[in-house]
Amino acid sequence: MTPLLTVTGASKRYGAVEALRDVDITVDAGEVVALAGDNGAGKSTLIKAISGVAPADEATIAFEGREVHIRSPHDASDLGIAVVYQDLALCDNLDVVANLYLGTEAREGGLRFMDEIAMEGKASELLHSLSVRLPSVRAEVGTLSGGQRQSVAISRALLGEPKLVVLDEPTAALGVSQTAQVLELVKRLRSRGLGVLIVSHNLADVFEVADRIVVLRLGRNAGEFPGDPARHADVVGAITGATVAVAG
Repeated sequence: MTPLLTVTGASKRYGAVEALRDVDITVDAGEVVALAGDNGAGKSTLIKAISGVAPADEATIAFEGREVHIRSPHDASDLGIAVVYQDLALCDNLDVVANLYLGTEAREGGLRFMDEIAMEGKASELLHSLSVRLPSVRAEVGTLSGGQRQSVAISRALLGEPKLVVLDEPTAALGVSQTAQVLELVKRLRSRGLGVLIVSHNLADVFEVADRIVVLRLGRNAGEFPGDPARHADVVGAITGATVAVAG
């Protein structure tokens, strides 16, 4: 099967700092791949290259088997790549519907008036299909829990019907129940046939949802492992540099 995303030989320098060197990664449709590594390992740099925020200096990128060039976030979006960053970029004073459609509001017959009924209906349908539990689609986002806010941000990314969803530390600073809510949503994305690339420092969360784990260390590939909790020590060894291995 042809991978949904293939990145080969990704390298990126910031002056004298080599943030990435010959990094490879693949993500299949219907697969969750976790990107793990310590601070400074190159995770954020790789995500920015895939999302077009900061294109790699060198890289061969293929999407659905076709070589592509991602030079901007617009290029990534056109391909079907959606990114949810850690800061979520939500407006606390707006309700869920307004946040979901911010900048892409539906209009009535092409007029300047927003079609609130259509937006509310589609928002409710989307959230229900993802089993996202909220007090109301008209609740202000600022009143929601951390897990609910993360769910809204992920749901917003799905409005564009992406094929690959990139999640940057989606469970950071969340409590136990909120984390469980977000991880269940990640599993539902996989069940819908989407490719998911998740960046996380929390290995417990990684092993809960990942089919494969790709480890970066000092800007290079340090290992690839199945999402099997029995491989926990191997993953930690690759992150810390105690061991460097590629294992199926």
